Amino acid sequence: MPTRTRVISIALLLAALGAQQAHAGLFDDDEARRQVSDLQLKSNERLDTVAKGQMELANQIQELRDENARLRGQVETLNYELDAATKRQKDFYIDLDTRLRKLETPSASAASATAAGATVKPADDSNPASEAPRKSASDPATETREYEAALNLFRANKLKEAAAAFETFARTHPDSTLTPNAYYWLGNAHYAMRDCRRALEAQRLVGSKWPAHAKAPDALLNVATCQQELGDSKSAKNTLDALLAKYPDSSAAKAARQRLKK
Repeated sequence: MPTRTRVISIALLLAALGAQQAHAGLFDDDEARRQVSDLQLKSNERLDTVAKGQMELANQIQELRDENARLRGQVETLNYELDAATKRQKDFYIDLDTRLRKLETPSASAASATAAGATVKPADDSNPASEAPRKSASDPATETREYEAALNLFRANKLKEAAAAFETFARTHPDSTLTPNAYYWLGNAHYAMRDCRRALEAQRLVGSKWPAHAKAPDALLNVATCQQELGDSKSAKNTLDALLAKYPDSSAAKAARQRLKK
C-alpha cells in the first residue's frame, strides 16, 4: 500500500512539473510573438516614413524640373526679345544712315561741281601740257555701291566680311563723304565681334577727324560703351561728359545722361 501511494505521489509530481514547463513554453511563445509583432509595426512605420520621404523628394524634383523648364522658357523669350531689339536698333541706324547720306550727297555733289568750275581754265593752244587729260575724281556712284555692299554684309550679320569691306572702303576712299560712316560701321562690326579695342580705334577716329559729322555723337557713346566693358569706368565717364559738352542736344547725349545717373 505505501508503495502504491509513493508511486501515485511521484506521478502527480511529474504531472505538475510537466504542466509548469508547458505553461512556461506557452509564455515564451507569446512573448516571441509580441516581439515579432512590435518589430513588424516598427518596420512598417519606418517603411511608411521612407516612402513618404521618397514621395516628397520626388515632388520636389518635379517642382525643380518645372521651375527649370519655366526659367528656360523665360531665357529663350528674353534672348528672342534681345535679338529682336538688336535687329530693330540695327535697322534703325541703317535707315538713319541711308537718310543722312541722301541729304549729304546733293551737298557734296554741288561742292564738287563748284570746285570743278572754279579750277577749270580754257585750253591754251600754246601750252601742249594743258591738253593732257586731268585725273578724274572718284566716282560717287562707285563709292555708293561699295559702301552699300559693305552695309548689306553688316545687315546680313556677316560681321567679319563687313569689317573687311568697310576698312577697304575707308582706305580706298579716304576723302569720300561716306568714309566717316564707314569707320562708324567698322567700329560697330568689331564691337559685335567682341573686339572692343579695334572698335575703340574706329569710333575714336570718327569723333576726332569728323567732329561735325552726324555720326560723331553716337561714335563717342560707343567709345564710352567699349571703355566700360574693358573695365575703364573713369575713362567711360569722362567720354560721356565730353559727349554732353560737345553734343548736348543729340540723342546720344540723352542716353549719356541716363548712363551717368546709374
